[in-house]
Amino acid sequence: MNAYEKIYAVVMQIPQGRVATYGQVARLAGNPHWARVVGYALHVNPQPGVIPCHRVVAKGGRLSPAFAFGGENVQRALLEGESVTFLPDGTVDMDKHCICIE
Repeated sequence: MNAYEKIYAVVMQIPQGRVATYGQVARLAGNPHWARVVGYALHVNPQPGVIPCHRVVAKGGRLSPAFAFGGENVQRALLEGESVTFLPDGTVDMDKHCICIE
């Protein structure tokens, strides 16, 4: 299994209404230094709508301004559609929605 396949396998495990950070996904995929690689993999997601890349956020719950499928507004709308809530500063409420997997 190559790096991207490992990353996609991890992302597929993030349940609806929850999020994980790029760093968390990297660690679970086998290399804690792959946070940027996670971003690259999600940008070329071969199965949008199947691999829920919108559930991966930056540290602290920040949305990605470069979200591959329409920008951070689309990412936010997808997450809100799954009942993910946001703090006044626009970040995901990580206390409520982070799967906090290490």
